[in-house]
Amino acid sequence: MVSRLRLRRINERIKEELAVLLLYEVADPRLQGVTVTDVRVDRELAYADVFVSAVEGAARKDEILAGLAHARGFLSRQLAQRVELRQFPRLRFHWDPTPERAERIEQLLAQLRTERDAAEEVADAAESLPPSLSPDEDA
Repeated sequence: MVSRLRLRRINERIKEELAVLLLYEVADPRLQGVTVTDVRVDRELAYADVFVSAVEGAARKDEILAGLAHARGFLSRQLAQRVELRQFPRLRFHWDPTPERAERIEQLLAQLRTERDAAEEVADAAESLPPSLSPDEDA
């Protein structure tokens, strides 16, 4: 078992090297625009869970995961040469829905801001009415 600090360094190093490999050395068109969002290596260094996302979102999820599974051997060999470990962990690829969730939350917040601004405009307009036209008076 490795220390948490060493594990964190290994995670970051694999993430950086994998991002470079996907950007410059993998020619598979299915893997264009793929972003490595996180890497989590277990304490025994047996498995590395790699989380990926793409600009297009989950629409290409299956295609991207298939491309990564196809390139797993190449990626493992290249990473093992670049990251010095006695035994390199087995790569497992997962889709990371976090970017889509963050975008959806941003959309909801923008909608709430728009509704709040509209409600404030109505309230400001009601306050600027002369007392004889105010909707609060009983007729």
